[in-house]
Amino acid sequence: MKEKIIEILADLRPEFDFTEEGIDFIEEGMLDSFDIVSLVDEIEEKFNVAISGSDVVPENFANVDAICETIERNKK
Repeated sequence: MKEKIIEILADLRPEFDFTEEGIDFIEEGMLDSFDIVSLVDEIEEKFNVAISGSDVVPENFANVDAICETIERNKK
């Protein structure tokens, strides 16, 4: 799952390295609110999940692990 998420992130923002551990994608300016909306759309399509609106908050997209947890929490 992590590899697929990193692939989606790299397609979305190829200028950044999303494989580096310990980085907060939001705080580092790697993802903005528009990116998160696009990311949610891609995740919903690729992982067949529906991300709850209440889960579309920066802390759930701060790193790959947080994104994985968000996906797991929203599985159908």
